[in-house]
Amino acid sequence: MRKCHERDGAAMANYFGWLEHELLHNGGNLKLSEFLRYYSTKSTDEPTSLKDYVTRMPEKQKFIYYITGQSRQAVESSPFLEVLKRKGYEVLYMVDPIDEYAVQQLKDFEGKELKSITKEGLEFEDDEDEKKKFDEQKKELEPLCATMKEILGEKVEKVVVTDMLSESPCVILTGQFGWSANMERIMQSQALRDSGGMSSYMASKRTLGLHPTHPIVRALKAKVAADKNDKTVRDLSNLLYEAALLASGFTLDDPSQFSSRINRMVMLGLSLDDEEVAPAESDAPALEEVTESNMEEID
Repeated sequence: MRKCHERDGAAMANYFGWLEHELLHNGGNLKLSEFLRYYSTKSTDEPTSLKDYVTRMPEKQKFIYYITGQSRQAVESSPFLEVLKRKGYEVLYMVDPIDEYAVQQLKDFEGKELKSITKEGLEFEDDEDEKKKFDEQKKELEPLCATMKEILGEKVEKVVVTDMLSESPCVILTGQFGWSANMERIMQSQALRDSGGMSSYMASKRTLGLHPTHPIVRALKAKVAADKNDKTVRDLSNLLYEAALLASGFTLDDPSQFSSRINRMVMLGLSLDDEEVAPAESDAPALEEVTESNMEEID
């Protein structure tokens, strides 16, 4: 939730929590929503209201953008903010678990729909030249997307080119109607969560989005063109996916595999062979073979 001034922070935090609780039980009551406060990309010193947010919106901005996450620190460094900040669009930070539930009730404010920036379907008002260029980039990267989908298999629903990034090579997007990464984390932490049924249905359908002009993506595209069965292509594809998982707020399915891939990449960077890092022979003396004669000595 939003941290308030230090002297009355706890009281105000409880107040905002009560507001969101009431919002949940009053079908997104507009009057209550006017009192909600959030920190944002443009309001870093004190929380802002939705009304003030709307007054700051550029004329061509259609939606109220928000991001949910475990903490303010986590969302402030999220790759999802990259393009939105560059375009001058403000993004609200929703970092209290109840925000995930409340925002499902608060669909819009003053005619402006609330839009999660971590989900698929986010579109911007680009000019025709930008749209044409992006379409060309998507076509150019089709072989890479197909190869990475084949390598990642069921880990992702699809691999696509995204215009959401300006610095990071890739990101994990979720479906419009499924859980966000943050909601998935919240549900996984519930002691009595449903082990199947609704949980499996609502679990995030993950889409790997690639930044089309990032040097890593361009280099991987060249490697795939040269030999898509190269083991390095497989390792790099998995490594990019796992790094994107962490940056997007997910947890790793298999941390040990991620660690092994990182170690292999480090070895490659240091020009080391597997044999050079094989476990060293133990300096401890070998155990003496137990025979009938030395068993008698023990007796």
